[in-house]
Amino acid sequence: MKIYSLTGYLVIFSYLVACMYSAPAQLGPWTGIVMGGAYLIFCWFMGGLYLADVLHLGIAHRSLDYKKWFIKAVTVVNNTFAIYVDPIAWVNRHRLHHKNSDHDGDPNKLSGDGFWRTMYLCVMPYQCIESLTTDKILHSRTFRVAANPIFAIVVQALSFYLLWKLAGSLKFALVMWFGTRIFALWVNMIQNYWTHTRDFGYRRYYDDDDNAMNIGEWLPVTSTFSACLQNNHHHYPGLLRLSHEESEYDFGFLTVKTMKALGLVKATARGETIPEDVPLQALGF
Repeated sequence: MKIYSLTGYLVIFSYLVACMYSAPAQLGPWTGIVMGGAYLIFCWFMGGLYLADVLHLGIAHRSLDYKKWFIKAVTVVNNTFAIYVDPIAWVNRHRLHHKNSDHDGDPNKLSGDGFWRTMYLCVMPYQCIESLTTDKILHSRTFRVAANPIFAIVVQALSFYLLWKLAGSLKFALVMWFGTRIFALWVNMIQNYWTHTRDFGYRRYYDDDDNAMNIGEWLPVTSTFSACLQNNHHHYPGLLRLSHEESEYDFGFLTVKTMKALGLVKATARGETIPEDVPLQALGF
């Protein structure tokens, strides 16, 4: 088992054990595991839907055209009840990451940044050197409010209070709160470190001037909504499918197909165009 997958399984196992031992007596250890697991799954799924599907493919790369009300609803629900992420700042950082990947100007990681430095940057990224957020939706009232630091503090405080009341114990709530965010940090490290360090994963496109790699194991792909297929994605960032072969597992693409079936999204012309050197016979969307 690769170190990144082993780390992820250890984080999940440790989190569940901590939930079991911190659960209040009236709940018991097994209910504690169920509640902790449900909170982790909720935050993971909302975060993946919000970041990987909506902000990433829907706004940052314009590969998918979502219903505007759905984009705004996902933004509000995730930032209120799950893990807060400033939508405008995230889109800007991601576009700069693609523009300057692994080089000066990349707010996520420079080529020489190691494991611990990259972990620090997940929390305190490099300062963005320019703004690439002219999209109309990013200047809508919903997004301007969601990006306001006062909004972030208020809604996350209310979210923690609600979790505390549901858990029936401050200690149990703190374990779920911080444990889930440690898992989110691991997900971020998959994308920023392990898939941007050439010692890990595999590379389909060798001529690109960055360190983007593909990691295809089940846990990283599922946890990141396929964002760990970085070499594929950096080579063709506009393609709505991050897997470039049918044999590549692509959880994120499955979620996008489900939303299409529900009438929430459709492909843009950019997103559905398959480049000649991508070994897919059809997009499957």
